[in-house]
Amino acid sequence: MNDRVAVISIIVENEEAAGALNELLHQYGQYIIGRMGIPYRKKNMNIICVAIDAPNDEINALTGALGRLDGISAKATYSKA
Repeated sequence: MNDRVAVISIIVENEEAAGALNELLHQYGQYIIGRMGIPYRKKNMNIICVAIDAPNDEINALTGALGRLDGISAKATYSKA
């Protein structure tokens, strides 16, 4: 299976979900290139961007699991190659 590079954009509107979010990211740590988090205090939310290099199925699994967390939205954008 070919690996792809993707960026997962995550919006955190429920701070109580942060522990579960970090646990998921830890589980997929072998694929993560890097991450950036921005607290947006004006809207009481956090914005996280995760760069990942993984098989398509793993990217989809992580994105889906993140999106199922209460107060978390996640979408992936994929490289063409």
